[in-house]
Amino acid sequence: MLETAPSSTNGLHISRWIHSTARLLFAHRILLISFWVVLFFTLFHWQRYSENGLLIFRRKLPNSVEFPKLRPAAFNLTEFGGVGDGLTLNTAAFENAIRAISKLGKQGGGQLNVPPGNWLTAPFNLTSHMTLYLAEGAVILGIDDEKQWRLMPPLPSYGYGREHPGPRYGSLIHGQNLKDVVITGNNGTINGQGQAWWKKYRRKLLNHTRGPLVQIMWSSDIVISNITLRDSPFWTLHPYDCKNVTIRNVTILAPLFEAPNTDGIDPDSCEDMVIENCYISVGDDAVAIKSGWDQFGISYNRPSTNILIRNLVVRSMVSAGVSIGSEMSGGVSNITIENLHVWSSRRAVRIKTAPGRGAYIRNIRYRNLTFNDVRVGIVIKTDYNEHPASGFDPAALPIIEDISYESVHGEGVRVPVRIHGSAEIPVRKVLFRDMSVGITYKKKHIFQCGFVEGRVIGSVFPAPCENLDLYDEQGRLLRRSTARNASDIDYDF
Repeated sequence: MLETAPSSTNGLHISRWIHSTARLLFAHRILLISFWVVLFFTLFHWQRYSENGLLIFRRKLPNSVEFPKLRPAAFNLTEFGGVGDGLTLNTAAFENAIRAISKLGKQGGGQLNVPPGNWLTAPFNLTSHMTLYLAEGAVILGIDDEKQWRLMPPLPSYGYGREHPGPRYGSLIHGQNLKDVVITGNNGTINGQGQAWWKKYRRKLLNHTRGPLVQIMWSSDIVISNITLRDSPFWTLHPYDCKNVTIRNVTILAPLFEAPNTDGIDPDSCEDMVIENCYISVGDDAVAIKSGWDQFGISYNRPSTNILIRNLVVRSMVSAGVSIGSEMSGGVSNITIENLHVWSSRRAVRIKTAPGRGAYIRNIRYRNLTFNDVRVGIVIKTDYNEHPASGFDPAALPIIEDISYESVHGEGVRVPVRIHGSAEIPVRKVLFRDMSVGITYKKKHIFQCGFVEGRVIGSVFPAPCENLDLYDEQGRLLRRSTARNASDIDYDF
């Protein structure tokens, strides 16, 4: 058989087919690679700027924060031009955001989210049906230029500014005639930058009373929780003539010295209120319950009543852990203070008033108190003579009665009890039960009384004053006092 050589024409066709197929496959490969590149970058861009995105592509950006949605509508401060660099003034951003929320009341209101950053601002007003949410790392900074703080009329129950006659500075965060307001977050901070204010106050360079950090007036259904308040120019948190207020899981801080009048929480003519689970360390009273000052408070006639304070850890080297008064001219009643720990403080719990205040302090219950390293544990003082004007009536004498102290314990206390009534303002119906306080000075008169009437039930240490009747644990009378008007008050130690 003879072999025949392949045709040159067939070889040419095969070669052309191979080159054509290769070119086609190469072109498809380029198209396929291009398709996958475009798809990848599309998905990456989408997941980066989308609220949801694909879970497999999502990643946490350095400044991204997931906010819980607590209202039907939610806004971010940056949507209104906010810049959290600590230098840019964000007053307009807060005002514009709150103005938008004010239009949503019928839909359930709105939430303003403040992301991490330092958000400098002048004072601004809240609106009803609003939640102000501060993320972790978010700091609202009050501008320390008093020219940017608006002036307001004196509080009607005070008549004068607390420090000067006439107008007073408003608060950094303010609200009036509101309903359903929440200030909360993931422990974000509201910082009043009070250092400049305190310095000017000490140098007498201010012509008006300093403003609080947060003040809510004539409002109801208020919740303040899970935030830190610090360095207020004046009182820190001041609910005024409000109803149904809850303050929970709040930290309040100011220097212990040279931060004048930086009270922590001052419920003022408030009704139905709970303060719980807070830590407060400030330059004045940690909590001070008030209701107006002398003739102005008597005329305004709004008591502080039905207030529960519990589970607090507090410190005050200048004043007291929890005080009632001295401005109490609208009356204070139905107060329960329980599970309170006061440490390294000048006083633990104090009631203070004076002739001219009028009204009453009654039905006050203290339970489960712990004092550690405190100069004076329990104080009632009836000659706290600060008055707004000379027109007060010295014959307007407050009534102090029905005060009980149960389960009081501690150590390192210099004077466990000092109840300083007077012939004009005696203290009536006081009860001590289950008290054991370790003392630092073993002097005779460390349970001090003057013009006091009441009972001691069961075991109380140190030994109670002779003004009080003694009963055993079963309530049987052991000794009737014959010296209720005696006084052994000693301020020398």
